[in-house]
Amino acid sequence: MASRESSAESRRPAARLYLLAPPDPAGLKDRLAAALAAADIAAVLLPLPQPDERARIDHAKALAATVQDKGAALLLDGHADLAARAGADGAHLGGVEALTTALPTLKPARIAGCGRLATRHEAMLAAEAGADYVMFGEPDTTGRRPSFDAVVERVAWWAELFEIPCVGFAASLDEVKPLVAAGADFVAIGDCIFADARGDAAAVAEAARRLAVAETVA
Repeated sequence: MASRESSAESRRPAARLYLLAPPDPAGLKDRLAAALAAADIAAVLLPLPQPDERARIDHAKALAATVQDKGAALLLDGHADLAARAGADGAHLGGVEALTTALPTLKPARIAGCGRLATRHEAMLAAEAGADYVMFGEPDTTGRRPSFDAVVERVAWWAELFEIPCVGFAASLDEVKPLVAAGADFVAIGDCIFADARGDAAAVAEAARRLAVAETVA
C-alpha cells in the first residue's frame, strides 16, 4: 500500500479499493475469490472471530493464498501477534495505543494500519508513531460511525497535509465517489459489498466503476 507522491506537481496514485471481509467464515474463500477477480483490490482486512489462537491462525492461512495471489495484502483485524504465523502481510489496529503496542511485532517486515481515530490529534499521533496508513469513518465496536460529512472533511484535511496514505470507509456504494474526490488513497468497502443482493463480484465491480469515474473527474 504505497503512499501518495510528495511533490505537489505529481498527481497522486489512483485510489484503490480496500475490502473488509465479513466475520462469517462460511464460504469465505469462494466469496473473496469472486470479489478479487472482479476488480483491483489493494488489501483485504480479515476479522478473526474464532475463539482460540490455533483456529484464528488456521483461518487466516487458509485464505492467504486466495488474497495474495491476486496481488492484494492480507491484513488481520487486530491480532498483530499472529500476523507472521498466519502468513498475513500485516494488521489493522484500533486506536493509537493498540498501534504502538503492535509496532515492535509488525515492523519492519509487515504493514501496520490504524483506525478508530476519534480526533485529528489521534490521527497525527498514529502517523508519528509509524502507521503505514490511517483509516477514517469505520464503525466502532458498537456499530456507530461519524457522520459522512465529517468523514469526508477528515479525509480532505489529511490528503491536503500528509503523505501517509489514508483510507476512507464507505458504508454504501454512494459514498465511494465523494471519498475519492476528497482525496482518499483507498476506499474501504465491506457490508455494502457482502450484503448486496446482486452478489459479491457484481457489487465489487460496481464499486470499482464508481471509483474509476471519480478518478476521471478528479
